[in-house]
Amino acid sequence: MCKHKSGNFSGRDKNTGYVVITPTSVDRELLTPRDMVVLGLDAKIIENLSGLKPTSESLMHLMVYKTRPDAMAIAHTHSAFATTFALLNKPIPAIVYEVATMGLTKGRVPVAPYGRPGTRDLAKSVVATATETKCFLLEKHGAVAFDVDIYEAFLKAAYIEELAELYFRALLVNGGEEPEAFTQEELESWQYPSEIKNLIE
Repeated sequence: MCKHKSGNFSGRDKNTGYVVITPTSVDRELLTPRDMVVLGLDAKIIENLSGLKPTSESLMHLMVYKTRPDAMAIAHTHSAFATTFALLNKPIPAIVYEVATMGLTKGRVPVAPYGRPGTRDLAKSVVATATETKCFLLEKHGAVAFDVDIYEAFLKAAYIEELAELYFRALLVNGGEEPEAFTQEELESWQYPSEIKNLIE
Protein backbone atom coordinates (compact mmCIF):
# COMPACT_ATOMS: atom_id res chain seq x y z
CA MET A 1 0.00 0.00 0.00
CA CYS A 2 3.04 2.27 0.28
CA LYS A 3 5.19 1.60 -2.76
CA HIS A 4 8.62 3.14 -3.01
CA LYS A 5 8.72 6.14 -0.64
CA SER A 6 5.02 6.98 -0.52
CA GLY A 7 2.78 7.07 2.53
CA ASN A 8 3.59 7.98 6.11
CA PHE A 9 2.80 6.83 9.62
CA SER A 10 2.79 8.24 13.13
CA GLY A 11 1.98 7.43 16.72
CA ARG A 12 1.23 9.62 19.73
CA ASP A 13 2.65 9.05 23.20
CA LYS A 14 -0.10 9.01 25.84
CA ASN A 15 2.01 10.63 28.54
CA THR A 16 3.81 13.45 26.72
CA GLY A 17 1.51 13.95 23.73
CA TYR A 18 4.62 13.86 21.52
CA VAL A 19 4.22 12.38 18.04
CA VAL A 20 6.67 9.89 16.52
CA ILE A 21 6.50 10.14 12.74
CA THR A 22 8.19 8.69 9.68
CA PRO A 23 10.76 10.80 7.83
CA THR A 24 10.37 12.07 4.29
CA SER A 25 11.90 10.32 1.27
CA VAL A 26 12.98 7.07 2.89
CA ASP A 27 11.87 3.69 1.53
CA ARG A 28 9.52 2.18 4.11
CA GLU A 29 11.38 -1.15 3.99
CA LEU A 30 14.65 0.56 4.92
CA LEU A 31 13.39 2.54 7.91
CA THR A 32 15.00 2.01 11.32
CA PRO A 33 13.84 3.26 14.74
CA ARG A 34 16.67 5.82 14.64
CA ASP A 35 15.13 7.36 11.50
CA MET A 36 11.89 8.28 13.24
CA VAL A 37 11.36 11.92 14.17
CA VAL A 38 9.67 13.15 17.36
CA LEU A 39 7.44 16.23 17.12
CA GLY A 40 5.33 18.29 19.47
CA LEU A 41 1.77 19.14 18.45
CA ASP A 42 3.13 22.59 17.59
CA ALA A 43 5.24 20.94 14.82
CA LYS A 44 8.53 21.67 16.60
CA ILE A 45 11.10 18.88 16.31
CA ILE A 46 11.99 17.39 19.70
CA GLU A 47 14.22 14.49 18.63
CA ASN A 48 15.85 13.76 15.27
CA LEU A 49 18.73 11.31 15.64
CA SER A 50 19.26 10.69 11.91
CA GLY A 51 18.97 14.31 10.84
CA LEU A 52 16.15 13.40 8.46
CA LYS A 53 13.21 15.73 7.92
CA PRO A 54 9.81 14.53 9.17
CA THR A 55 7.30 13.68 6.46
CA SER A 56 5.96 16.69 4.59
CA GLU A 57 2.48 15.50 5.66
CA SER A 58 3.29 16.16 9.34
CA LEU A 59 0.84 19.07 9.61
CA MET A 60 -1.99 16.80 8.47
CA HIS A 61 -1.08 14.15 11.08
CA LEU A 62 -0.85 16.77 13.83
CA MET A 63 -4.24 18.22 12.86
CA VAL A 64 -5.89 14.80 13.15
CA TYR A 65 -4.41 14.41 16.64
CA LYS A 66 -5.64 17.86 17.64
CA THR A 67 -9.10 17.12 16.23
CA ARG A 68 -9.47 13.62 17.68
CA PRO A 69 -8.14 13.03 21.21
CA ASP A 70 -8.87 9.30 20.72
CA ALA A 71 -6.45 9.09 17.76
CA MET A 72 -3.20 7.52 18.95
CA ALA A 73 -1.78 6.40 15.59
CA ILE A 74 -2.26 7.34 11.93
CA ALA A 75 -1.63 5.46 8.69
CA HIS A 76 -1.63 7.47 5.45
CA THR A 77 -1.30 5.45 2.25
CA HIS A 78 -1.42 5.98 -1.49
CA SER A 79 -2.90 2.54 -2.16
CA ALA A 80 -4.11 2.11 -5.74
CA PHE A 81 -7.85 1.42 -5.44
CA ALA A 82 -8.51 3.84 -2.58
CA THR A 83 -6.55 6.56 -4.36
CA THR A 84 -8.56 5.92 -7.54
CA PHE A 85 -11.73 6.97 -5.72
CA ALA A 86 -9.87 9.85 -4.05
CA LEU A 87 -8.97 11.08 -7.55
CA LEU A 88 -12.65 10.96 -8.46
CA ASN A 89 -13.69 12.65 -5.20
CA LYS A 90 -16.04 9.69 -4.72
CA PRO A 91 -16.92 8.31 -1.27
CA ILE A 92 -16.82 4.52 -0.92
CA PRO A 93 -20.14 3.08 0.32
CA ALA A 94 -20.45 0.33 2.91
CA ILE A 95 -21.08 -2.52 0.51
CA VAL A 96 -19.79 -5.30 2.80
CA TYR A 97 -20.74 -5.81 6.42
CA GLU A 98 -17.13 -6.01 7.61
CA VAL A 99 -16.92 -2.22 7.44
CA ALA A 100 -18.83 -2.19 10.74
CA THR A 101 -15.37 -2.34 12.38
CA MET A 102 -13.96 0.67 10.50
CA GLY A 103 -15.32 3.44 12.69
CA LEU A 104 -17.64 4.88 10.06
CA THR A 105 -20.57 7.06 11.15
CA LYS A 106 -22.46 7.64 7.90
CA GLY A 107 -22.21 4.30 6.10
CA ARG A 108 -19.36 5.29 3.80
CA VAL A 109 -15.71 6.26 3.63
CA PRO A 110 -15.92 10.02 2.95
CA VAL A 111 -13.53 12.25 1.03
CA ALA A 112 -11.82 15.23 2.65
CA PRO A 113 -11.68 18.25 0.30
CA TYR A 114 -8.52 18.88 -1.68
CA GLY A 115 -5.57 20.57 -0.03
CA ARG A 116 -2.12 20.81 -1.56
CA PRO A 117 0.06 18.06 0.00
CA GLY A 118 2.22 19.24 2.85
CA THR A 119 0.36 22.52 3.38
CA ARG A 120 -1.77 24.04 6.11
CA ASP A 121 -4.65 23.89 3.63
CA LEU A 122 -4.39 20.10 3.61
CA ALA A 123 -4.25 20.02 7.41
CA LYS A 124 -7.36 22.20 7.67
CA SER A 125 -9.17 20.13 5.04
CA VAL A 126 -9.22 17.00 7.23
CA VAL A 127 -10.86 18.52 10.32
CA ALA A 128 -14.51 17.90 9.43
CA THR A 129 -13.85 14.47 7.96
CA ALA A 130 -11.67 13.30 10.86
CA THR A 131 -14.40 14.49 13.23
CA GLU A 132 -16.85 12.24 11.39
CA THR A 133 -14.89 9.02 10.98
CA LYS A 134 -11.65 7.10 11.56
CA CYS A 135 -11.28 6.24 7.84
CA PHE A 136 -11.35 8.71 4.97
CA LEU A 137 -9.90 9.62 1.60
CA LEU A 138 -7.94 12.75 0.71
CA GLU A 139 -9.20 14.21 -2.56
CA LYS A 140 -6.68 13.65 -5.39
CA HIS A 141 -4.23 12.17 -2.89
CA GLY A 142 -4.75 8.95 -0.92
CA ALA A 143 -6.28 7.42 2.21
CA VAL A 144 -6.01 8.05 5.96
CA ALA A 145 -6.94 5.85 8.91
CA PHE A 146 -6.40 6.32 12.63
CA ASP A 147 -7.00 4.29 15.77
CA VAL A 148 -5.70 3.40 19.24
CA ASP A 149 -2.35 2.04 18.00
CA ILE A 150 -0.35 1.74 14.79
CA TYR A 151 -1.41 -1.87 14.17
CA GLU A 152 -5.10 -0.97 14.26
CA ALA A 153 -4.54 2.17 12.18
CA PHE A 154 -2.71 0.21 9.49
CA LEU A 155 -5.38 -2.50 9.60
CA LYS A 156 -8.05 0.12 8.92
CA ALA A 157 -5.98 1.48 6.03
CA ALA A 158 -5.85 -2.07 4.63
CA TYR A 159 -9.63 -2.34 5.01
CA ILE A 160 -10.10 0.91 3.08
CA GLU A 161 -8.08 -0.53 0.20
CA GLU A 162 -9.94 -3.86 0.24
CA LEU A 163 -13.30 -2.08 0.30
CA ALA A 164 -12.21 0.19 -2.55
CA GLU A 165 -11.17 -2.80 -4.66
CA LEU A 166 -14.48 -4.59 -4.04
CA TYR A 167 -16.38 -1.42 -4.92
CA PHE A 168 -14.35 -0.96 -8.11
CA ARG A 169 -15.01 -4.55 -9.17
CA ALA A 170 -18.72 -4.32 -8.33
CA LEU A 171 -19.07 -1.18 -10.46
CA LEU A 172 -17.15 -2.85 -13.29
CA VAL A 173 -19.24 -6.04 -13.27
CA ASN A 174 -22.47 -4.06 -12.83
CA GLY A 175 -21.85 -1.77 -15.81
CA GLY A 176 -21.29 1.28 -13.59
CA GLU A 177 -24.47 0.83 -11.56
CA GLU A 178 -24.09 1.37 -7.84
CA PRO A 179 -24.20 -1.80 -5.73
CA GLU A 180 -26.59 -1.87 -2.80
CA ALA A 181 -24.96 -0.60 0.40
CA PHE A 182 -25.66 -1.05 4.10
CA THR A 183 -27.08 1.81 6.11
CA GLN A 184 -25.24 3.07 9.16
CA GLU A 185 -28.12 1.83 11.33
CA GLU A 186 -27.68 -1.70 9.98
CA LEU A 187 -23.93 -1.59 10.55
CA GLU A 188 -24.43 -0.47 14.15
CA SER A 189 -27.00 -3.19 14.88
CA TRP A 190 -24.49 -6.05 14.87
CA GLN A 191 -23.86 -7.85 18.16
CA TYR A 192 -21.84 -10.92 19.03
CA PRO A 193 -24.18 -13.98 18.99
CA SER A 194 -25.63 -14.55 22.47
CA GLU A 195 -26.08 -18.24 21.61
CA ILE A 196 -22.31 -18.78 21.82
CA LYS A 197 -21.54 -19.58 25.45
CA ASN A 198 -18.19 -19.45 27.20
CA LEU A 199 -18.02 -22.61 29.32
CA ILE A 200 -14.53 -21.84 30.63
CA GLU A 201 -14.99 -19.29 33.40
